[in-house]
Amino acid sequence: MAIIHPCSKIQLPEMKSLFGSPGKVSGLVLRMGQCLFAAASLAVMASASGFSTATSFCFLIAAMGVQVLWSFGLACLDIHALRLNKDLHNHIVLSLLVIGDWVTAILSLAAACSSAGVMVVFMKDTGICRLETTLSCKTFQISVALAFVAWFLLAVSSYVMFWLLASI
Repeated sequence: MAIIHPCSKIQLPEMKSLFGSPGKVSGLVLRMGQCLFAAASLAVMASASGFSTATSFCFLIAAMGVQVLWSFGLACLDIHALRLNKDLHNHIVLSLLVIGDWVTAILSLAAACSSAGVMVVFMKDTGICRLETTLSCKTFQISVALAFVAWFLLAVSSYVMFWLLASI
C-alpha cells in the first residue's frame, strides 16, 4: 500500500516496506550480514599473532564481539517475527532498536577507525611491519576491512530504524 502525500500527487512507499525493516526477510539478511562480517573480523584479528601489541586491536575485538551479540540477537528476533507473522513496528520496540543500533554503530566505527589508524602508523609512518616479521600486518588489514563492512551494514540498519521511528 502506498501513501499519497497531501501536497502532491506523488506516491510515497509505505515505511514498513523499507529494506531492512525489522521482522522482514530483508532485515534478517541485513542482520545476518552484520553478524557474519563482525564475527569474521573478530576471528581474523584474534587469530593474528601480535594483535595485543596495540590497544586499538583489542578494542576492535571487543567492539566486534558486541556487534556480533547485538546483530545475532536481532536476527533471532527477526526469525521469531517472521515465523509467527508478528509486526515489530511499534514505538517502544523501534526506540530500543534505534538506540541499540546507534550505540553499536558508534562503537564499531570508533574501533575500526582506531585500528585503521594504527595500521597506517605500522605500515607507512614507522615501517614496523617490515621490521617485525612476527606481526601479522596483512591479517590486521583484513580484519579492519571486515570491521568496516560490518559497520557499513550496521549504518544502513541504523538509518532504516531511524526513519521507521520517525514515521510512527
